[in-house]
Amino acid sequence: MTLVNLADVLSDASRGSRGVGAFNVIQIEHAEALVAAAEETGLPVVLQISENAARYHGALAPIALATKAIAQASAAQCVLHLDHAESETLVDEAVSLGFTSVMFDGSKLEDATNRSTTRGVVQRCHDAGVSVEAELGEIGGKDGVHAPGVRTDPADAAAFAADTGVDALAVAVGSSHAMTSRTATLDLELIARIHDLVPVPLVLHGSSGVADDALVAAVRSGMTKVNIATHLNSAFTTAVRDYLAEHPSVVDTRKYLGAGRGAVQTETARLLRLLAGA
Repeated sequence: MTLVNLADVLSDASRGSRGVGAFNVIQIEHAEALVAAAEETGLPVVLQISENAARYHGALAPIALATKAIAQASAAQCVLHLDHAESETLVDEAVSLGFTSVMFDGSKLEDATNRSTTRGVVQRCHDAGVSVEAELGEIGGKDGVHAPGVRTDPADAAAFAADTGVDALAVAVGSSHAMTSRTATLDLELIARIHDLVPVPLVLHGSSGVADDALVAAVRSGMTKVNIATHLNSAFTTAVRDYLAEHPSVVDTRKYLGAGRGAVQTETARLLRLLAGA
């Protein structure tokens, strides 16, 4: 199947009050597991490759083209999405490689610069038929706008969406990146208020720290795209550790990476169903 556009997937999900799972690809096993989970469930999936992942591989193209090939060989609806790109050059490269969506992260920029730069990215990407996700504001630290104490102002979010023309907007409502415990408390009332004012689908970053019932509640309150990375990395790593503990003499990397891949597929399928059934 041809890769699908993020705006189309989110629009369909938003009309049906469903959530869409977005998961990070780091190794090729992640891509295989995520696409297999989408095939298993019959639900769309967003395959996210971050600027950090491109840096890890030394370039965007190798992991992007492998992920694209896996998605195109599948019957599942797959969005190929560049995540948290601060570089406009990387965004342009992603478009040239066939990504169907990008997230331009200008949150570290001064507000007016973020808006004008994001607007330019949106214009170029829309000309190429590519969706754009963005976020506003900067607080500092690794989490930036998604630090635990940070909250998005609904009026600011509405103005940002109008100023830039983005297709989806990441908002800060209580989650935080890289959490390994699912203890974040979401502001569901704030999600509903932002949803009422902002005309584009909302995105929850840092969802690995959010428990199942809170994810369901967030979707019901107006969240559509739900980003989960660390939680699946934990599932992958736990499966690899368990396999190596049970098979201490193994040297074939396919054995333990396969165990990790299987664990990610199982958990991704569960999460896709959870979000779509919210």
